Amino acid sequence: MRFGIPFLTTISISPTPSKTLSPFLRCRLLSALSAAASPSLMAASEDSLRQALAEKQTAIDARAEAVRAIKARPGASKEEIDAAVEALKALKVEHGAAARRLQAAVSSNGDGSSKEAFRQAVVNTLERRLFYIPSFKIYRGVAGLYDYGPPGCAVKSNVLAFWRHHFVLEENMLEVDCPCVTPEIVLKASGHVDKFTDLMVKDEKTGTCYRADHLLKDYCKGKLEKDLTLSSEKAAEFKHVIAVLDDLSAEELGAKLKEYDIRAPDTGNPLSDPYPFNLMFQTSIGPSGLLPGYMRPETAQGIFVNFKDLYYYNGNKLPFAAAQIGQAFRNEISPRQGLLRVREFTLAEIEHFVDPEDKSHPKFVDVANLEFLMFPREDQLSGQPAKTMILGEAVSKGTINNETLGYFMGRVYLFLTHLGIDKDRLRFRQHLPNEMAHYAADCWDAEIECSYGWIECVGIADRSAYDLRAHSYKSGVLLVAHEKFTEPREVEKLVITPSKKELGLAFKGSQKMVVEALEAMGEKEALEMKKALEDKGEVEFQVCPLGKLVVLKKNMVSISVEKKKEHQRVFTPSVIEPSFGIGRIIYCLFEHSFYTRPSKSEEEQLNVFRFPPLVAPIKCTVFPLIKTQLFDEVAKLIAKSLTAAGISHIIDITGTSIGKRYARTDEIGVPFAITVDSTTSVTIRERDSKEQIRVSIDEVASVVKEVTDGQSTWADVLWRYPTHAAPHADE
Repeated sequence: MRFGIPFLTTISISPTPSKTLSPFLRCRLLSALSAAASPSLMAASEDSLRQALAEKQTAIDARAEAVRAIKARPGASKEEIDAAVEALKALKVEHGAAARRLQAAVSSNGDGSSKEAFRQAVVNTLERRLFYIPSFKIYRGVAGLYDYGPPGCAVKSNVLAFWRHHFVLEENMLEVDCPCVTPEIVLKASGHVDKFTDLMVKDEKTGTCYRADHLLKDYCKGKLEKDLTLSSEKAAEFKHVIAVLDDLSAEELGAKLKEYDIRAPDTGNPLSDPYPFNLMFQTSIGPSGLLPGYMRPETAQGIFVNFKDLYYYNGNKLPFAAAQIGQAFRNEISPRQGLLRVREFTLAEIEHFVDPEDKSHPKFVDVANLEFLMFPREDQLSGQPAKTMILGEAVSKGTINNETLGYFMGRVYLFLTHLGIDKDRLRFRQHLPNEMAHYAADCWDAEIECSYGWIECVGIADRSAYDLRAHSYKSGVLLVAHEKFTEPREVEKLVITPSKKELGLAFKGSQKMVVEALEAMGEKEALEMKKALEDKGEVEFQVCPLGKLVVLKKNMVSISVEKKKEHQRVFTPSVIEPSFGIGRIIYCLFEHSFYTRPSKSEEEQLNVFRFPPLVAPIKCTVFPLIKTQLFDEVAKLIAKSLTAAGISHIIDITGTSIGKRYARTDEIGVPFAITVDSTTSVTIRERDSKEQIRVSIDEVASVVKEVTDGQSTWADVLWRYPTHAAPHADE
């Protein structure tokens, strides 16, 4: 089932619905047919289509050999040769049909058009209607920078307003707003200065830079979509490479580029080996230039450094969450794909602080029965597809690490689907081993499928206590929480004492990073190291800022467990972090909401965005049916009542036909149109069904408000008000 419409397996339906059906039913039927041809479902049969094509090619080769043998045989009749040639031609026709079916499966957008054609139609409409445009356009623009126009700003504002309601308000979060310019010392403590990198390669002759993983991904996708002669085994190999791309080291990535002979796309020149490039924009604070800083690559660090004050503000109680919406900056190597990969963007991030010994969530039961697509790491590594799982079962089986992480996954799912994201093109993918930070307990990405493929839009991570520990060490201010005991308790205290002298001799300039990593260790990791040192005298230790394993000997660090009586437990909270890329979510929403339908004459297709009223840039329009002073005055009166009710609207008193005015506003996703055709009542038209009801002028604002606010649905309103087949309907 897709879009809530079951597949019809026993009824034959023409691809072009009969014109005798109402336009609304034709629209629903086209949606069902489009759903049946969805790329996700087609992908399931791609392997069998490749196999069928290979079998056809084998049959053609065998038949061609037979034709050659017949022609070479003395005494072969013309009839026999002609029959063999005709059989060969028939096989070639079948091969061509099989090739077209495979091409549709790998490159179709689900409605018979190519993904590229669909994407271009969406982007052309978005730019023409000023949802967004390239920044500094008159100066030929700058890659990776975009301006939001009026409808784009409105959609973004509505998405953020719903985010605040869904998370900040409903979860009683503490919202903060921190500067974009961040001192270097903060990002040094967080690890961004040393490790916030992507792997880059250069054209060895021109010096042009490319992001290495993008080149490999583009190559594999290109082969899958364009090379119809690929064997099922080779296709599976390319799919596996795409699936584990984020898990590849620099060496593994470089080896794949060489194996596939991938070269610079612009020149065909050889490429350098991949090497890390730091993505942060560097600056200096103050006129002296002595205080280095960076434009923040994320908003989270502003929350972490304020933990002590936020904890106090919250009455020294855990758990609690802090949230922030703001701009972030990343100097992308090769910005592309419109709003999906840009250099300045809006992030909405949550840092939920929780006791590391108790990651249960009191409201988990509210989301435990949700069922949606999940892609655990085991399935990715074994080449299995994503599968539908019940959230509660995934947590109870340990697929998802803990209830709080699972709770936020459920809340993210509800947020995205309420915005208008298609639930069948939304999945949660678990990070692969090398992709996940060593300190993280678990991490999942909410990925949305669009014409570019599966796009990471939200990251939900259990970051353990790494961030607060790192800032505690660097700043000297303890970022900890307290649990007071009713009676003193005898507890075992873990004490980690690095020998700076021995570490300095062994690691010289890297000593400080090794010390920081040792002091940031969790209890479990420290106890495992203690045992290994006692048993073997040395142990391998991952130092994240160095990006490698080092060997520690027994004389370099002392780890002991001391017993003492305490009146309270002092601990560093763990952090569950949902991080939302707002621009990516909005772009995927644009694609999921876009469709076309025939005009009244059916000679051209009209573009429509089916935004839910929740996020629509404008909630309704007001149209006088004909240009008269009387109707214009009524329209202005209605507009005034809509403004008083807080409903965004536009009033159009131009003399163009009502059908053209409907089409203009459908194209920017306005859900309701009010047509003034009398002085006592008006019609309200719903965008997608094009159904109309008649409402008195005094009730217009209240009816529109209850539907746009989500208090009622359009179906609810239809029960209360008579439908209206007006002579000005655009059917």
